Amino acid sequence: MNEKTRSGLDRLFETVAARKGADAKSSYTATLYAKGSVKIAQKLGEEAVELAIAASLGKREEIISESADLLYHLAVLWADADVDPSEIYEKLAAREGQSGLAEKASRTSEEGE
Repeated sequence: MNEKTRSGLDRLFETVAARKGADAKSSYTATLYAKGSVKIAQKLGEEAVELAIAASLGKREEIISESADLLYHLAVLWADADVDPSEIYEKLAAREGQSGLAEKASRTSEEGE
């Protein structure tokens, strides 16, 4: 895939994934990996709450900034969990054209089995 066809999220993911083995003194991303999966998940949650607050207050510029922070921390979480964005894209593609209510109901019935 060339640079023009890759999304910004794909490029972000590649950057944060490349930092997995880096020295924690060299980058914030490496620091997150050094702190472990729980801290990474906690940071993602914090960013989601900050975005929700910005949205509820109608603060457009904060929504943009917090969305960027959320996507960054999501990419770190994916890389930490060895999940490639292509797997997410495949899951989304499989859900295309399906009612959100029907999709949610199918997940609930699968989980109860």
